[in-house]
Amino acid sequence: MPDVPNITTPLPGPKARALIERDARVVSPSYTRGYPLVVERGSGCTIEDVDGNLFLDCAAGIAVNATGHSHPDVVEAISGQAQRFIHMSGTDFYYEPQVRLAEEVAALAPFPDGARSFFGNSGTEAIEACLKLARHATGRPGLLAFLGGFHGRTMGALALTASKTVQRRGFGPFMPDVYHAIYPDCYRCPLGLKPETCEAECLDFIEQQLFVHLISPDDVAAIVIEPIQGEGGYLVAPDRFLQRLRDLTTGHGILLAVDEVQSGMGRTGRMFAIEHAGVEPDLIAVAKGIASGMPLGVAVARASLMSWPPGSHASTFGGNPVSCAAALVTIKLLKDRLMANAADVGAHLMAGLKALMDKHPLIGDVRGRGLMVGIELVRDRATKERAVAERNAVVTAAFNRGLLILGAGRNAIRFSPPLVLTRAQADVAVRIFDEALGEVERQRRQPSS
Repeated sequence: MPDVPNITTPLPGPKARALIERDARVVSPSYTRGYPLVVERGSGCTIEDVDGNLFLDCAAGIAVNATGHSHPDVVEAISGQAQRFIHMSGTDFYYEPQVRLAEEVAALAPFPDGARSFFGNSGTEAIEACLKLARHATGRPGLLAFLGGFHGRTMGALALTASKTVQRRGFGPFMPDVYHAIYPDCYRCPLGLKPETCEAECLDFIEQQLFVHLISPDDVAAIVIEPIQGEGGYLVAPDRFLQRLRDLTTGHGILLAVDEVQSGMGRTGRMFAIEHAGVEPDLIAVAKGIASGMPLGVAVARASLMSWPPGSHASTFGGNPVSCAAALVTIKLLKDRLMANAADVGAHLMAGLKALMDKHPLIGDVRGRGLMVGIELVRDRATKERAVAERNAVVTAAFNRGLLILGAGRNAIRFSPPLVLTRAQADVAVRIFDEALGEVERQRRQPSS
């Protein structure tokens, strides 16, 4: 087996180019493709494209493939369940994989009084279920989310999403009674505050501005937040901010819903990122890593909260038995080893990336938890001018060297590899990232003709 990465053709290769041309004729142009990767197969943290090139995957299908590509235990569980039955609709009937998964999720959820789960197919469906349940349980219409947040593209979730205008342009009017607050960005505070005061000011904005001028807290059903913003740039909300936000919501009878679609299921070294702050929410949206690539989204709520009647919300394919079987094995692997590996290898990866800061002026900040690491690129560290074009160039340069990474926010790069990543593979990723940064910085220094 050759070393990974191993690039043997120009990228994209001839077979990849041919398939990309076919795609352009028949597939929706709304899809975003970061670079011309055409996948043939995967194993662990390795991706092979249709031309035989091998890549080190530090993107994991946008943080989905928690157990790596085609983990043999997951493949066995999928195959075994498919041979028994593939679909029966948990909305109308019962089957053990869905019940067992609900029991596992209830045991994992940070709710001392028990939990209940609603099963859908994706992260945006999990968010939609949380929104409907919050309004039903409280009898209130208002919802509050945060600037920079991404919660999905279906119409309810899209009203909360405030990551990029391209995601909202042309789709209004949006669901009413949705408001946005300032997310605590300790590197680039939107209010120009110092880190020690930023979190307090962000909360004051909610209480002294939104709740005074736009919506009474008595009309707010839920505040929805990502403990670590994913699409928004891998921004980590300070623990103290999340703790005070919990106090604020409790004081006003508002539900706290955490979007753990990207940050959950062991990625940060804890099952849920909110656990780092010691905060108990009311609702959790889970998807991506829960089923190792199979479609599954879960809205998890305090047991006493999920009291809506039969028929009030449902999903034909949600909680599909094959997806549930994959999720059950995924959770076992997370608990047995992979969550601890995410903490250990994540710290090693973070240290390696931070060590590059002295060498590369493009790096303004390195942040994250576990194997959810973001690097903010800037043109000038003093002014923190965003290096948008440079970020895109670094992602492409890494791809050309066989490293798969993705952008996040306007000028950040995210490392979200499978949780099976080893320290040795993390070192390879850091070395290639170092080379990609160097190439882009050299290009910046060359005078334009």
